Amino acid sequence: MNKKIISVINQKGGVGKTTTVINLAAGLTMKGKKILVIDLDPQGNATTGLGLSNTTSSDQTIYNVLNGNKKISEVIQSTRLENLDLISSNVDLSGLEVETADDSRRAFKLKDELTLILNNSEPTYDYIIIDCPPSLSLLTIMALVASNALVVPLQTEFFALEGLTQLMKTIERIKSNLNPSLEIRGILLTMYDKRNKLSGEVEIEARNYFKDKVYSTAVPRNVRLSEAPSHGVPVLIYDKTCPGSRAYFSFTEEFLNQDKPVESAA
Repeated sequence: MNKKIISVINQKGGVGKTTTVINLAAGLTMKGKKILVIDLDPQGNATTGLGLSNTTSSDQTIYNVLNGNKKISEVIQSTRLENLDLISSNVDLSGLEVETADDSRRAFKLKDELTLILNNSEPTYDYIIIDCPPSLSLLTIMALVASNALVVPLQTEFFALEGLTQLMKTIERIKSNLNPSLEIRGILLTMYDKRNKLSGEVEIEARNYFKDKVYSTAVPRNVRLSEAPSHGVPVLIYDKTCPGSRAYFSFTEEFLNQDKPVESAA
């Protein structure tokens, strides 16, 4: 079973989704993997966080693939990081839902396009990581239909788990109707503050509920994590020894280890 396409998803904004996409992608390339990041958020933060522009009226964006004007292979751009490619996003993407209203197969558009890349004979990607928008919109549905597995960043704060129940319902609906093989690969605790009692309580609650689906790494609140995107680089490059970087290096290891047993059995 191909587990290459991973969506990083949580319908709440500000939980560390894009930071996780950028730094997991960077961490994996440092481990010798070839990665494609797809920015599926009209805000385009993964695009700017990897050093590309989200304002140019370029037609090299995911929007032009999803509206049928381009093939996915035509819009892949390289980033400053070796082996890390990006399909960028910009605000045009927010109009997609209205523009594709008559298309009954629109939920499958991203999946169909990605299948083309994965079946291409060229050297392919080890992982394709999709940065989802902070909403349960058509774009998120497209990502869920196209993905093999999901990483859910969970901010260790009040109401964090309540927000997840809505996401779980959506995932179950997609599984029963559109993508039966979709699974949660893991839950990543973010913005963790060990001095704050609430962080510990949310962690205990999450581990009780999701058991071993919760990664043992928790990403701390760290000012370097919020500074790095304005420099257009992952924190793993901006300051590789800060607590945020150490956490994302550790998370990358955990992420890779999830695919190890399968490989040795093969």
